[in-house]
This record gives sequence, structure tokens and C-alpha cells, in this order.
Amino acid sequence: MTFIYAIANQKGGVGKTTTAVNLTAYLAAMGKRVLLVDMDAQANASSSMGIDKAALETSSYDVLLGNVTAAKATLMNEKHKLFIIPSSPGLAAAEIELVGEMAREYRLRQALTTEAEKYDYILIDCPPSLGLLTVNALTAATGGVLIPVQCEYLALEGLTQLTRTVQLVKQRLNPQLSVSGLILTMYDSRTALSQQVAAEVVKFFGEQVFTTRVPRNVRLSEAPSYGQPILTYAPSSPGGAAYKALAAELVARSEGTSPNA
Repeated sequence: MTFIYAIANQKGGVGKTTTAVNLTAYLAAMGKRVLLVDMDAQANASSSMGIDKAALETSSYDVLLGNVTAAKATLMNEKHKLFIIPSSPGLAAAEIELVGEMAREYRLRQALTTEAEKYDYILIDCPPSLGLLTVNALTAATGGVLIPVQCEYLALEGLTQLTRTVQLVKQRLNPQLSVSGLILTMYDSRTALSQQVAAEVVKFFGEQVFTTRVPRNVRLSEAPSYGQPILTYAPSSPGGAAYKALAAELVARSEGTSPNA
């Protein structure tokens, strides 16, 4: 069975790409067959994996437009034994180019249909918006949506809008869609604000909130500039330990196993 997760939040700077990249790396390190799909025109997930977006011949843009198959656009990261469909700045034009197309919300889902059996997990990094690219990701996400939530006050304001969008996509496009989990990011146990935000999220979402909390960590911020996930850049850092635990927790939820198994 393949678990396809969209990692989404319309608020920028909450750790979507950091979560997508590092969960992918740790899942692969656990022996899982993993594909990362970069659906953000900024292509930060691609560069975080050491891909030169300026040198790409094909990208997720070409996949959405139907110019190439998902397999043709997929690159292998030999070092981490994982796969990625990279993005490029041209993806920003996709929403405009697809406006008049039939079933435009299903483009990514259709493209991944023939690829799904090759992988255990497919993670889709979404842009910081609730536009057509994110809707495509949510429509393709048979496993559900993972929502990174920054432990700051304003981060709570967009959750209602996001969960409403998830419900609309569930009703109209993807009956399998659900909120699979909320991930507390940039958590600082020393501040009352982080604790309060975490408490509020748990109060409203209960067991949907992952136990693992990703700390505010300099190493996590540095790793992308070296084109590496935290797994190789600073695995013993608090951020590395958190994403390793989060990957184990995701597998446990998905496959019904113990996170320590």
C-alpha cells in the first residue's frame, strides 16, 4: 500500500518544506521507498536536496501540463536512496495555463497513479497558498494532509480556513482526504507562547497532533544551504532527533506499528 501525503498550510514560514525534505530523508533511511514531489514554484525542497533547479530539463510543471510522465520527471538522490520530482520557477504559470482545462484539479493524481505502486510513501510539498497547485496535491493525497503549525500566535488563525478547504476537497474531489496529523514546528519549550499555542492546538485537534515537536533549531535552517537534509548535515542536533522521531511516528500511524519498532 502506498501512503500519499500532502504537506500543506497556506501560511508561509511554518516549516512545510523543512518537514517534507527531512521526513523524506528519514523515511528512506528506514528502508522505505519514498518519492518527494515539489509542488512549490520556489523549488526550495528541490534545492534542499541538492538539485540545481536552473539546470532541470523537466519538472513538476511539465508533469501537471501533461508534457511528460511522472516517471520521466523523477530524479534519484543516490546518497539518500530516495526519489524526487523537482520543481522550477515555471510552475508559477501552471495555475494560469490550466484555468480552461477539464479536470484540472486531478492532474497530479492522474500523473501519480502509474507511479504509486513503486513507492511506500509519496510526500507532496505544497506552496504557501490554497490555489490550484495545493488543491491538486490535496486531491492526490490518498493518505491525507499533514499540517505543520508554527508555535506562534498568528499560526492559529489560518487553521480554520485550511481545514475548511480540506473539507471542500473531500466533498467534491477526494473522498479519502482527511487531516492525518498536525506537526508543531519551531517549538521552544522555554517560552510561554510556544506552550500556549501547543496547548491550544492539542485542545482543538486532540490525537491528530503528533507527539513529536520540532524545535526551533539553527541546524535545520542551515542544512538547505548545503543541499542536505538534517539527516546528513547534523543528525545529532535537536532538529535531527525530532525529524527522526517524527518519521517513526508517521510510519506507526500509517502502518499501525509501534514507533519504536
